[in-house]
Amino acid sequence: MSFSKINDDILRTLHAPGRWWYVGLLAALSALSFGAYAFMIQATTGLGVAGYEHPILWGIYITDFVFWVGIAHSGTLISAVLFLFRARWRTAVARASEAMTVFAVCTAGLFPIIHIGRPWFFYWLIPYPNERQLWVNFRSPLVWDVFAITTYLTVSAMFLYLGLMPDIAAARDKIKDWRRPIYKLLSFGWLGTSKQWRHYTALYGFFAALATPLVISVHSVVSWDFAVSILPGWHSTIFAPYFVAGAIFSGLAMVITLLVPMRKIFKLESYITVHHFENLAKLMLTTSLIVGYAYMVEFFVAWYSGSRFEQGTFYDRMFGQYWAYSWMMFFCNVILPLSLFFKAVRGNLAPLFIVSIFVNIGMWLERYVIIVTSLSHDFDPANWAGVYQPTWIEGAITIGSFGMFFTLFLLFVKNFPAVSITEMKEAETLDRPHEATSA
Repeated sequence: MSFSKINDDILRTLHAPGRWWYVGLLAALSALSFGAYAFMIQATTGLGVAGYEHPILWGIYITDFVFWVGIAHSGTLISAVLFLFRARWRTAVARASEAMTVFAVCTAGLFPIIHIGRPWFFYWLIPYPNERQLWVNFRSPLVWDVFAITTYLTVSAMFLYLGLMPDIAAARDKIKDWRRPIYKLLSFGWLGTSKQWRHYTALYGFFAALATPLVISVHSVVSWDFAVSILPGWHSTIFAPYFVAGAIFSGLAMVITLLVPMRKIFKLESYITVHHFENLAKLMLTTSLIVGYAYMVEFFVAWYSGSRFEQGTFYDRMFGQYWAYSWMMFFCNVILPLSLFFKAVRGNLAPLFIVSIFVNIGMWLERYVIIVTSLSHDFDPANWAGVYQPTWIEGAITIGSFGMFFTLFLLFVKNFPAVSITEMKEAETLDRPHEATSA
């Protein structure tokens, strides 16, 4: 495959899109508008329109927050970790994963704001000198989340932009419409000289090494939102690795969910092959086994603790008022992914896409089960009778978050190369000696 063909094939995605792209964008914008309308009602009326009632004062919004932070982590895994290990198959899927990371973090960052009663005062969560002599409570999980989200968003956005720079320069030289001045500005005078490539390679490796610890640290901070409390079902040392594994698991599922239709819509079958999806499926199977092991450890620790409250919480989780959510979670996250042991499933995009959808559903349910069941079965038996009933406002805002995420992703893949031109050329260069030797 010649370098000019790689340029033409990938930059072709920046031209007029097909009708399915418009259908997807219209659906995403409709969902986003519905969520924005529900949020305006909540902002003007108050949090009473949500389903919060004592003792369940965390619900759908915090579930969505943890879910979207988890989605973001797979992008860093595929882009940074696999880059450091020189896994060459990452080249075709890294760009979409990096973009997914940034947009998922942006979506997640909205939910701590939505969750607070007066969202227009969200800046009070940021420590800065002010005339009111107010200072944030650093023991509050909301403040931890502010630092975790802003740090992860900054590094992920810079990592994405750095990888995009040579490809933006290629788009600058090829695209002649209204976007050309934007590409010219964003390319920062990239000419592809040997000096630029030397600095680019060193800086990209540095950011990959910097971003890798964030996979562990950021979602560990999110898990400590729960683990630092004394609530049964939350107060556990397993939460940090448990949440990190679950985050990578859900992120891999979302990557597959995005790449399967993108590959078809933009006709990138020659670049995003079944081999790439099979490797993603193997990683997803591995993380599914880790998550399943974490589930078993949770129940063992609850039994071994001898605490009636801990044992009662997990019994209620499986056979109480929320049993349907728990068993659906187990099916989606543990049972169904076992089908990925079979190559016929891993190598067939239709069943793999369906599995990824169910994994996304299961991982959302996991966060819902963790939050709601523990809050509804605390130390006071007088609180055990209530059942959390989400309202349509919470459902609409959740749908709106998916609309925002898919809107940003669709606009990105339409205006920037969805596959790294630079890395595809590098992979082609490395393959040529091998082909010559085998011939």
